[in-house]
Amino acid sequence: MVEHIELVPGKNVVAVIDFHETTIYPTDASPGQLPEHIVSTDPHGRHRKVHHHAGNPKGVYDEDNTAYWHELTDALAPAGAILLFGHGQGKANASHQWVAQVEKHRPDVAAKVVADIRVDIDHLDDRQVLRLAQYYFGAPLLRDSGDSRWGEQGGAKP
Repeated sequence: MVEHIELVPGKNVVAVIDFHETTIYPTDASPGQLPEHIVSTDPHGRHRKVHHHAGNPKGVYDEDNTAYWHELTDALAPAGAILLFGHGQGKANASHQWVAQVEKHRPDVAAKVVADIRVDIDHLDDRQVLRLAQYYFGAPLLRDSGDSRWGEQGGAKP
């Protein structure tokens, strides 16, 4: 269980949510700063299966996600504003399911969600996620100085 994520309090954050893991980035992260991860428990071993068994025609395992959603909610509660990235549609979109759960049980946290954006989260690296979030929140973007330094002024040092 997440006690307290030091990167989050009062900050604008982006949370990349899927059914197995959420990655949380503060938008003011410095180059090389690692994001926080929340991993869903899998007591029934369902996450590693790619097909659905008889008796579950909808393929939804809500009972497995309840603890995960609560842990994620507790981790994001101290944030100032929350931008969500998810993928899929309808019940296949974890970020939409988390928003529905948090609107019902934690309206104080739901009020901090500024947008839930559907993107191809499997093909974005940490730098791309952070740049999209900084762009969305209107923060200055980190710039490539052309000499492998990000976020610094360009040009070689004397």
